[in-house]
Amino acid sequence: MDKLLQTENLDLKLTPYKVLATSSKHGFVQMIEECLPLAELLATDGTIHNFLKKHAPMEGAAYGISPEVIDNYIKSCAGYCVVTYLLGVGDRHLDNLLLTKNGKLFHVDFGYILGRDPKVLPPPMRLSREMVDAMGGTNSDHFHDFKKHCYTSFLAQRRSANLILNLFALVVDASIPDIALEPDKTVKKVQDKFVLHLNDEEAVHYMQNLIEISVTAMMAAVFENLHKMAQYWRK
Repeated sequence: MDKLLQTENLDLKLTPYKVLATSSKHGFVQMIEECLPLAELLATDGTIHNFLKKHAPMEGAAYGISPEVIDNYIKSCAGYCVVTYLLGVGDRHLDNLLLTKNGKLFHVDFGYILGRDPKVLPPPMRLSREMVDAMGGTNSDHFHDFKKHCYTSFLAQRRSANLILNLFALVVDASIPDIALEPDKTVKKVQDKFVLHLNDEEAVHYMQNLIEISVTAMMAAVFENLHKMAQYWRK
């Protein structure tokens, strides 16, 4: 998906990392340096702004943070919101969202896909209050830019829908757990996310509605607190 976006001159600062399987249960994962899970970052620095300002300060700039770093943050948030929505990636708690020191947000742990989620009533996208606050809130210019990047990315991915759906068709028999559950419905699950029956203008309104639902989702915040409690007791 990142390569498809790049071919349309859309660099949304995604961080695809390499994975090499060495058996059915073992493998290597590429290390991404200088990043922290949002849960740990918020516990130590309080806000995303504080973290970015500590590592990329710029006097006189908005929030006292380098504009390039803020741009990285806005674009990567938008890129991953659309990608994880289309692929139905679940279990999006703040330990599975990481942020680099140069502002690039990215997701890890794709054990739940195609709409499967261990939590009840998950939002279409993971947009926590802390993530939106780092954009300046829902009325800010940065949040407006975030939404525009979401729309542009969604429309671009829709133009490549046939390729993406064909790639999914090729891995139906690859023994991926969430695909193996209902292999005959795999392609349909992804296809539905593209809402190909809508024209571009309608698709933008559809994405706008998804963003609004995600920002106001209450259950995600409840389960985030439950996840924090579970992590605390495990330690």
